[in-house]
Amino acid sequence: MQWVALIAVAIAALDQFTKWVVVRFISPEETRVVIAGFFSLVNWRNTGAAWGIFQHYNLLLTVVSLLTVLVLWLFRHSFSLGRPGPRLALGLIAGGIVGNLIDRVRVGSVIDFLYFSIGRYHWPAFNVADSSICVGVGLYIILSWRAGGSTEKHHAAISS
Repeated sequence: MQWVALIAVAIAALDQFTKWVVVRFISPEETRVVIAGFFSLVNWRNTGAAWGIFQHYNLLLTVVSLLTVLVLWLFRHSFSLGRPGPRLALGLIAGGIVGNLIDRVRVGSVIDFLYFSIGRYHWPAFNVADSSICVGVGLYIILSWRAGGSTEKHHAAISS
């Protein structure tokens, strides 16, 4: 469990550091183009959840985040923490939730700053915490799927 906590703390710290840099050097009205027509840095606030859903429900989302961290803690043993993959997945998810939770409590919204677009198509801005949650959940799904497949093969071999 100590690896999970270390990963979570590292992700939350990286998330908060990158947001501090953005707030310090980019005004909310400014867009810093990194790759023209593709990637920019912005300083936007999101009072909602992913893709801006549940706007202005910061208190509710704060409670949901706290409950989610509690549930992850209570059910941590279901993550097969003896293996590095599930430890990494849980650490990424928990660190991302905590990173955004700090924003919700500290400034009343989540600071988003990574902004991608191609032509007239725009992806909602996001941050390190959001990326961490998505990668952690994706990793957990892949590992669960792979473990499920190997479990089925194992049971088939035993019953033959």
